[in-house]
Amino acid sequence: MSGWQLCTPVAFIIFNRPGSTEQVFAEIARAKPPKLLVVADGPRESHPHEAEKCLAARAVIDRVDWDCEVLTNFATSNMGCKNRVASGLDWVFQQVDQAIILEDDCLPHPTFFRFCAELLEKYHDDERIMMVAGSNLRPGQERAEYSYHFSRYSQIWGWATWRRSWQNYDVDMKLWPVIRDEHWLEDILEDRRAAQKWSKPLQTFYDGHAETWDTQWMFACWIQSGLTVIPRVNLVSNIGFGPDAVHTKDPTSRHANLPTEAMSFPLRHPPFIVRDIKVDRLTEENLFDPKPTTILKRAIAKMGRLARYHLHQNLW
Repeated sequence: MSGWQLCTPVAFIIFNRPGSTEQVFAEIARAKPPKLLVVADGPRESHPHEAEKCLAARAVIDRVDWDCEVLTNFATSNMGCKNRVASGLDWVFQQVDQAIILEDDCLPHPTFFRFCAELLEKYHDDERIMMVAGSNLRPGQERAEYSYHFSRYSQIWGWATWRRSWQNYDVDMKLWPVIRDEHWLEDILEDRRAAQKWSKPLQTFYDGHAETWDTQWMFACWIQSGLTVIPRVNLVSNIGFGPDAVHTKDPTSRHANLPTEAMSFPLRHPPFIVRDIKVDRLTEENLFDPKPTTILKRAIAKMGRLARYHLHQNLW
């Protein structure tokens, strides 16, 4: 990547994990973005010593030592994952037109930044494209001749988007009753089984019973018939799995600490903008709606990971 310079703003979402915050910040510092927008949640009153952890995570940002404009949006009290990320990204896109977005547990490969930046520019005015993802949880399934493919599934472990896309986001999903009652979801997903599978969780999010923000973002992409760019290789590893995490608590998850791989440049762009239905069906079956045989294979694999995890813990 000699001679390439990052010119795209980076948004960094942090909370109470100074250790992983420091690791991700080190990669951001290596990329040297000209503008860094930091969103931080406040401590929960029910968690002793969390205030100190939040302060320690925020202190990592003080290590910026390159030419960079640093903007901060720090909550004074806990807002929760759902409202903090949603409001934080609202603020980000009030400041900038486009951004690369990382959370404090999403460790990027150095080539992640160039991949996002180049595609943000290429598809800046193409409203068919809603976002650029950095993670690929099942690399090797797509057509190898291109650097990326298009999907209906948004992956937000390291990603990038534009103000024009984010303006469609609604954390409360007010359009869900229309989509539900007029049976639009089956038309969107082009699959009755998938529509039936997704109806229940979407209703749960609409009812406010889930403390997260990302399914609402996927819903926003779906109702705009928007596509996500998925890289051919995995560019981001989630290092946040463990008991201290808000959601990703299982350290033996098959998605924990996935290896990353360098993206090759120049990028090989598909000569068309068409969703890869084959890969999306594999994603639906393997990530969101696995078959019984897949569930059994996962259970066996999980037993092996769990044994290795406990062996590692005992060794240390």
